[in-house]
Amino acid sequence: MRLFAAVLPPKDVVDELATAVGELHRLPGADGLRWTGWPGWHCTLAFYGEVDEDAVPGLSERLARAAHRTPAFPLSLRGGGHFGGRALWTGVAGETCTLRLLADRAEAAGRKAGVTPADHRHYRPHLTLARGRSDTAFDAYVGVLDAFAGREWTVRELCLVRSELPRSGVPGERPRYETVRRWPLGE
Repeated sequence: MRLFAAVLPPKDVVDELATAVGELHRLPGADGLRWTGWPGWHCTLAFYGEVDEDAVPGLSERLARAAHRTPAFPLSLRGGGHFGGRALWTGVAGETCTLRLLADRAEAAGRKAGVTPADHRHYRPHLTLARGRSDTAFDAYVGVLDAFAGREWTVRELCLVRSELPRSGVPGERPRYETVRRWPLGE
C-alpha cells in the first residue's frame, strides 16, 4: 500500500481554504490544472511510497512514539507559492519548527521500521493545491494566494494516510486518501 505521514487541517480550516481556492478556479488556465480535492488536503510529513503490509505494524509503533514525543502546536495556512511549474501550494505558518521536528521524526520512524522514505528532500511545510505540467505559469495563482491568511488551529495528531492513485484514465479523477491510523501528540 502507498503510505505517508501527515498533518490534517480541521474542517473549518479546510472550508476557509476552499473559499480561497474557489477564486483560483476562476483564473485563466485553471481548467488545465490537476486540482487536489479538499477531502485530500494535508501537509505531508514523510512520504513512504509502497509499503509491505508486514512493515505497517513496526512503522505504526515508531510513529506512535514520534507523536508521543511531540507536543501539540499551533499552525495556520498562509500565502502561496509553487515548485517550478509542477505544483501550486499554500504555505504554513506558526510553529513550523515543531512541524519540521515532527516531519524529521516521521521520516526517522520509516527508516527504523525498514521503510525507506521514497524521496528525501529538505522539508518545506506546505499543502499542495494543484499540479501542472513542468512549464505551468503559476504567478497569477500565487498573487491571489499572497492575500490568504487562514485561521490558526492546534495540531493535535499525527496521521498515517494511504493514497490510491487514479487508475481509470478518466480526466479529472483524483487520488483517494484514507487515514489508516491517528496518534495524539504529546500523550
